[in-house]
Formats: sequence, C-alpha cells, structure tokens
Amino acid sequence: MSDEGQFVDKKSLRAVTGNSANWKELAKDCIAFANAQGGRLLIGIENDADQPPAGQEIEPGLLDLIRRKMGERTVNVTVLPEICQADNSAEYIELKIPRSVAVASTPDGHYFMRVSDESKPVVGDEVLRLAAERSALPWETQTTLQVPRSGTDPQKLATFVTGIRASDRVKDSVKEKTDDELLDHYLLANGEWLTNLGVLCVARRQDRARLGTAPVIQFIKYDELGKKVNKIPWDDFSLTPMELIETVWREVPDFRERYELPDGLFRQHVPLYDEIVVRELLVNALVHRPYTQRGDIFLNLHPDRLEVVNPGLLPMGVTPQNLLHTTVRRNEHLARVFHDLKLMEREGSGYDKMYEVLLSQGKPVPDPKEGPDRFEVTVRRRILKPQVIDFMAKADQTFQLTQRERIALGLLAQHDALTARELAKALELASVELLNPWINRLLNWGLVQSTGRTQATRYFVDPDVLRRLEFPASTTLQRIEPHRLQALIVEDLIRYPRSAGGEINRRIGAEIPYKQVKRAIDALIAARQVLFEGDKRGRRYWLVK
Repeated sequence: MSDEGQFVDKKSLRAVTGNSANWKELAKDCIAFANAQGGRLLIGIENDADQPPAGQEIEPGLLDLIRRKMGERTVNVTVLPEICQADNSAEYIELKIPRSVAVASTPDGHYFMRVSDESKPVVGDEVLRLAAERSALPWETQTTLQVPRSGTDPQKLATFVTGIRASDRVKDSVKEKTDDELLDHYLLANGEWLTNLGVLCVARRQDRARLGTAPVIQFIKYDELGKKVNKIPWDDFSLTPMELIETVWREVPDFRERYELPDGLFRQHVPLYDEIVVRELLVNALVHRPYTQRGDIFLNLHPDRLEVVNPGLLPMGVTPQNLLHTTVRRNEHLARVFHDLKLMEREGSGYDKMYEVLLSQGKPVPDPKEGPDRFEVTVRRRILKPQVIDFMAKADQTFQLTQRERIALGLLAQHDALTARELAKALELASVELLNPWINRLLNWGLVQSTGRTQATRYFVDPDVLRRLEFPASTTLQRIEPHRLQALIVEDLIRYPRSAGGEINRRIGAEIPYKQVKRAIDALIAARQVLFEGDKRGRRYWLVK
C-alpha cells in the first residue's frame, strides 16, 4: 500500500459514512489533487495503517454517494471511485482524481493545491498564477505562428529523429514511426501547422525568433570587485533548447577548470563546477521556465560561486524548501522530449543528483532563492572539507549506498554533528520521523552514530569509521554525551561560580551549541545540583553546597 505524499492520501471510512462524514474536507483534498498533478484517495485505510481493517466491507451504493457529494461541492473536479480488495481480503475505496484542465475550486470560490502531503489553500495573487498555469490549451500545443509542418529545419529535424531512435527510453513502436508521425507523437505539430513546441525544437531560426519567448542565455563573468570581465551570449535563436545545453557547456572555458588535490604520491582533480551539476541547472532553467513570459537566463560566474537566474517564479506548489521532494512539470511535453532524448530524468530527480554530486565533492548543497519575478540557484565552488571526497568514495564502495544515503552521509560528514531536526531541515523533510529511510542503514552499519532521543537526537559520523577509511578528522566536542557535558559544567562552576550560561559555554567549548549546554544546565537544576538567580540573559548559576 502506498505511503501518503504528493499523489496519495488515506482517509478513514468514517470520513464518508454516518454522522462523522466530513464531505467538506474530502472536497478540499479532491480539489487540491485536481489542481496539482492528480492523485488517489484511499478511503477505508487509517493514516497509520497499511491495510484496511480485517473484514471491512464497502456498501456499493457508497460510490454513487461520493460522486454526488463531490459533484455538489466541487467545480472542474472529476472523481473516479472504485471498490478494491487489499491483501487481507478487506475492502476499501480507491478514489482517483485526474489532473483538471481548468482551475478546480469549491462552488463559493475557494482554491486548494496539493503540496507534498498537505492540501494547502491558494489565496491572493496565487489564484491568478494558478489560473495562468492551468490554461485549457497549454502554450506548447498552441499554433500561434501558423508555421506549416513543412517549415522545419531539415538538420534540426534529422538531429531530433536520430536522437529519438537511438534512445533506450523510447519504445520500439515509437522508433518505427516516420519522421512526420514523430512530429505528431511528440505534439510538435497539430494538423497542418507546427505547434509552439515544434517551432522551439525543430523549426528554422527566424520562426523561433518570432516566438518572442524562445530562450536566450547570457554567461557573464565577474572579478573580485564585481566588474564584468567576460560575456558570452546565445541570443540569435539559432539553437534549440536541447542544443543550448551542449553548446553552453562546451563554449564556457571556466567550466573546465579543476582543483588539484594531493592524494598520496598522485594528484586528484576535482572540477570547480561539475558537468553533471551545470547540465542539471541548465535543464531545469530551460524545461521549467514559463514560456509565456519574456526574459533571459543568466549564468553569473563570480570568483566564489555560480548563479543561475531564470525568469519567472517556480510552478505552483513548489517552493525553495521542498525542491527535493516535489515534482511539478510546468512544460510537460517539453519535459517528455528532454526525457526521451536522455537529457533529464522526467521524475524530477535533478536536484537529488546535484545534492549527491556536490556533497560527494565536499561542497555545499545548492542554494535556491525565489524573488518577485525570478528564480535563482547558487552553487559554491569552495570545497568545505577535501577529506570528504575520499571518505565518500570509500564508504560508497564498501557499503553500496543508495542516493538518499549518500546525501545524508555527505551532510553529516561535512558537519561535526547535526540534530534530528537540523538534519530533517537540511533534507527538506516535514518531520524527523521521515528520516528513517535516509539514515537507518547508516546507523545499522555503524557508519553513523547517534546520541540523545527524539528531536534532540544528534547524529554524527563514527570516528572509528573515519579512521578506518583514513579520514583525518579533528577532535570536536559537538558529539559529547550529555552526562559528560554535565560533568564539564559542574567542573566549570566549581572554578567560576555565579557564571552566565554563555560564559560557561565559551569556557568548556564554544563549538557546542548553546541550546545543548542549556539543556544540560536545566538537567542539573532539575537534579538539584545547580541553583540560579535572574532571568533569561541575566541568569547566573552556581553549585549547591
């Protein structure tokens, strides 16, 4: 049975039966799924259960009741309920909600959007954004310019067809289609005209320029003083979005610069900006931009970072805080072309891959920001810990880590220790309970150790493993156990009675988070070993005589 998330939610059977039926809440979830990417409601399965209660039977008339109630309480929502049987032979209702073509709402004008595992209200200007993005006729399939299907660029069409037929992601039945049939299959043409997507991908340069929103990319290099020292534009519309990726990577010489790190008798070369990361940034900028909005894509290269600035905001339901786990395809047909040409993973794993590559190279994770009319991603060139590179390679070779485990281990290897809450925040998880698939095996193998309980749990890479993998790590007090920390505080108060918490923190180890020291002091107060006077920052502590 599927877990709750972006595309699945569970509901108790009580939500649609008896006096406890909550049709308003059910309508809200249906609207949220319809305005996102569609989804399924599993009615008759409790939130914390994998299967319906044993012996549960569904009254067939309940399906008609759900259709009628949702029809009365929603607009532009289609619901498809059916009775299913679980492995334990109990019955439940699977309510399928397809993605709506028009904007879905309640009859009195309330809008919702599915974001991760929540159905969130859409208010204010976001309603206009939702309406703009949920056009009944997507920009890609419109034939705005009236370019005949015979008006393709022969070379670009040949390149596209060759790439499709050579791809192992394309079915044989599709590869067998003629060139003209492939135009229809990928919605590059509609009837006698090329669609906007067709003009973008296989038309002549002058027609692509007439689109008005065909992508233009500018690479600008700055020196330490913020002055421009180099500029490379791709603004003549001679290249398709697919060709731009390869061309930008090839024509910017700075992308091929590398660090040279000592590795015994040899030298290890690490790129300043990894090719996988740069290509993923370009793919995201080209595929997920709003093609109804003008604006250039900027690659701003500073001495310490690369900024990729894309015009337009993120798709509805996506924020800088949930990029790792939320998949929304703004230009679905263009994404399909990129996927089948093996230029991207359609399932939205681009940011996962960037996290994995950057952390394996000892670098910080990408820093996404959303402005009033643009979206920006910053990638740092600095290697925080060169030793992480060797450690991650050997750990992966020894334990065959999954992508999630490589990301979690890379984060912990860069930090001396992280609390459960800090790690969940870094991984963009809604709660610490969702950490299990990221770190469970790391804990079982002994690669990662923990101290404390619940949200105060602190995770760190096992020092013994670091030594065994020849990972030189400096001594730190961030991983100190609570009883040892309390002993240090007692020793400090013997020497310096009536001290403030901050003074104690600085003397016993400034690298220990103050909250951790405060919890240890509170535990000593509760044990009646320490007394205090004053409040907040003016509070002073001393030992009980």
